Parts: sequence; C-alpha cells; structure tokens
Amino acid sequence: MKLICFHLFNDYSGSPKVLKSTLQHLLAKGVEVELVTSRGGVLDELEGCGNIRYRRYSYRFSKNAALTMLRYVWAQIYTFFIALGYAHNKEAVFYINTILPAGPALAGWLTGKRVIYHYHENATVKSRFYRALAWVMQRLASEIICVSRFQRSFLERTDGVCVIPNAIDDAFIARLTPNPQKAFERQRVLMLGSLKKYKGTIEFCKLAAMLPQYSFELVINDTRENIDAFWRDNNIGRIENLAVHPRQEDVAPFYNRASIVLNLTNKEFAIETFGLTVLEAMSAGLPVIVPTVGGVAEMVDDGKNGFKINIQNLSFIAEKTEKLFTNRELYLSLCEESLARSKKYNSAAMAREILHKIRDKGNL
Repeated sequence: MKLICFHLFNDYSGSPKVLKSTLQHLLAKGVEVELVTSRGGVLDELEGCGNIRYRRYSYRFSKNAALTMLRYVWAQIYTFFIALGYAHNKEAVFYINTILPAGPALAGWLTGKRVIYHYHENATVKSRFYRALAWVMQRLASEIICVSRFQRSFLERTDGVCVIPNAIDDAFIARLTPNPQKAFERQRVLMLGSLKKYKGTIEFCKLAAMLPQYSFELVINDTRENIDAFWRDNNIGRIENLAVHPRQEDVAPFYNRASIVLNLTNKEFAIETFGLTVLEAMSAGLPVIVPTVGGVAEMVDDGKNGFKINIQNLSFIAEKTEKLFTNRELYLSLCEESLARSKKYNSAAMAREILHKIRDKGNL
C-alpha cells in the first residue's frame, strides 16, 4: 500500500502536529508515504524518516480574504492534478488531513481511490465555506475519522464514520517535565492560540490585567508583525505581568514553566472539536480551564483535572485561578488527575486504529 497524504497549510498548529505523529508511527510500520503539503512547518521534521517522499508547494494566509481564497483555489487545482497522477496506481490510498484539501479528494473519488478524511474541524459552526467543504467530504470520503463524539454528532452521514481521539507524539512528551510542587510555586498562567478573536486572546489579556499578582504567558501561532498589528487594532495596552510570544517551533518549554493552561475559545462563535493544547498541558501534569461544550470539554471532568467555564464569565475564571494558586492540596490533586488522564490519549494507539481502518478494506 502507498499512502498519499494531503495537508493544505504546514505550520505548527494542531492538525499538522497530529498528522506528523500519525505518519511517524505508520512509517515505522513500513507504510510507504508520499506527503503533499506546503513548506515551512512541523511536517518538515519527517524528512529524516525513511520511506517518505515530499511534494511541496508555497502557500500562506493573507489579511486580504480575497487573496487568501485565490491562493486556496490555486492550491486545490495544483493538488488536484498531482492526485490525478496516481490514477493508475492501484495501491494508492488518499489520506486527506482536515477538510480543506478538496481538490485531491475529488481527484481520488473520480479515479476510484479510497479517500480517507481526518476531520479536525467543526464545519457546522463555522462559515458557509466550511459547511460546503463538509458537504463535499461526506460525499467523497470512503471513511471519515472524527476526533471527538461531539464533532461526529454534527455529521449527516453515519456510515463509514468513526471517532479516534487525537494524541501527541512520544518525542514531545519526553520533553515535558511534570513537577506539580514546582508548578504550584511558579503561579504562571499559559495559553496558546491564534489571532482569531474567538480564540479568546483579548479575554486572556483582560484576565492578566485582573490578576496582576500572577504571571501570564501567551503563545500566538503567528508572526510578531501580525501580533503587533492586532494589538494596535484592538487598542491593547501594555500589561506588565503578560509576556506575548510569536509562533514557536517547540512549545514544550512553555508548559514546563507554566502552572495552569487555559483554552478561552468563545462557544458563541466557535466550538473546539478536540483541544490539542489542553492534551499537551495534561501531559505536562497541569490543570486546565476549558469551555463548557465541545470535544475539548470531553477531556475534562469539572473539578477533577480542571474546570469548565464560559469565556464570558471572566470573573469566575479569575476566581478559579486564585483558588488553584491558594489551595496547594486542590492544585496537586488536579495535577495528578491531569497526568493520569493524558495517558488515555496514546499516539501509537491512535496510529494503530487509523491503520486498522485501512486494513479493514483489505489494502494491506
């Protein structure tokens, strides 16, 4: 079998990280992989692995929505014709990471290939564009892999749909150094996100201003230039206890110096289908505060390994943060449960289940 993987934008966000972890395990099992993606992200780190071949192109987002759409359409046309090149390869199976690579999925469907979608988004609560892509996915896919029960519940299609929760790779876990006692003493709040307003960036800044006695760190998956522009556009002043960092190749050091990790996605505008940064935090033995709904909420038992709180209730989030930082016994209990819960999300098991979905159809 030859697995042809398509991923639109290769950066350091959650979906390419999950794809990297999956492919590492599949490559170790001898699966031949061809990866079609853009340059300059976490997927480049697979280059040292054997049995993988890259087909790269240039792609990036723009503040100009029309320009971004033109680049997207170009990428779909380009990858559509790349995918057509496998028309006579009977061993080829197409693996589509996220719903964005519609071009190669269409080519796979037209040429009779198995088209496996790894569905990371929740298109229902996004734009019409994403809902259209979800409609396309449900008609082109041989198999759809969802990352949570919550996400699956929104699909009209029921056959050929399964749930395989995300996981993080062992190499990343090995760089984490859980130490609840030291973490409690640090009293530092961490969040990792993007400049999309629904991700809670502005709310995190407000929370830092509300709790000047604690340290706050914010890692944003974007350039320093775009971050500075966002700060100016939203009139965010200097907050003495807040450190803001641009896109990072390795975020493990941030977890190793944090005490708690927040996810402040606004459920009125978007709902997290999983929450990879929450799993990373749990793997570092840290309590988490997350929204009350979505796949990310499935990972947290309120009061056991973290708290579920609406982003609109910043005063309650501040109250829970202070409670954690003033109650050592409670804090240590949540740390222990977080670390134990993280063990359920195993990257080898995730890859094994994905490979099993392929084997079910007699491709190996």
